[in-house]
Amino acid sequence: MSKRRFSSGWTALHIYGAAFLIFLYAPLALITVYSFNSNALNMAVWTGFTFDWYRTLFGMQPAGAAFDAAFTENPDRIFGVLRNSLIVALSASAISTVIGTATALATARYDFVGKRIYQALLFMPMIMPDIVLGIALLIFFVGVGFKLSLATIIIGHCTFLSSYVYIIVAARLAGMDNTLEVASADLGAGPVTTFRRVTLPLIMPGVIGGFLLAFIISLDDVVITYFIAGVDTQTLPLFILAMVRRGIRPQINALAVLLIMFSFVVASAGLYFRSRRN
Repeated sequence: MSKRRFSSGWTALHIYGAAFLIFLYAPLALITVYSFNSNALNMAVWTGFTFDWYRTLFGMQPAGAAFDAAFTENPDRIFGVLRNSLIVALSASAISTVIGTATALATARYDFVGKRIYQALLFMPMIMPDIVLGIALLIFFVGVGFKLSLATIIIGHCTFLSSYVYIIVAARLAGMDNTLEVASADLGAGPVTTFRRVTLPLIMPGVIGGFLLAFIISLDDVVITYFIAGVDTQTLPLFILAMVRRGIRPQINALAVLLIMFSFVVASAGLYFRSRRN
């Protein structure tokens, strides 16, 4: 009887897991399918298969004249907002990786007054609602006289990306044996040499994983970026949001699929480096 209950429990758990994955990824699958729909007026009605929406994103003339008026965005503008997104993501991720790694090393290797409180405060940017953090950053930048631009987006992203990097690197440090560091010091190596030759190679998978995770979060961020972006500054997620407000067009599906694929590759690489063992 107990074996039957155990088997039924595992079956129910498998069904629940499959239903959860379907619920989670079905919308992404639908976007991918309908990004190849040839219907230019109603993307929810399938009329045929086409690559025209991907062609128009890269400035290539689609095959039929009926598609000419469906997409009026300048491809140069798309590459411009993509360049802005990459600049913000790379800059914010690099700065956050340095700050998060240094903070993780400091909290792991040293004891100081208020350490527990400081560690708890590091989680605040992650658990705080994005809209609250975005409004707070906007008030701060306006209050100190900062002009909203790519620089304010980078600074704003660093405020919460550093916490993500800190958690990943701290987890790597928690599972690391410091015997090699002690041996390096016993053999006469200084702190800088020990960090460069011993500590950094050991935590490098966590550092790379934290950088890639911060990069993909920064690249996909909408809410916080919306509040701290300038009038003449636009990232790719904000560009997609502006397109949706003017009406859902098939090019949005194609652009979203490309962004999802890129995000999936980068996130997978980040998870791989995070769990990698030397």
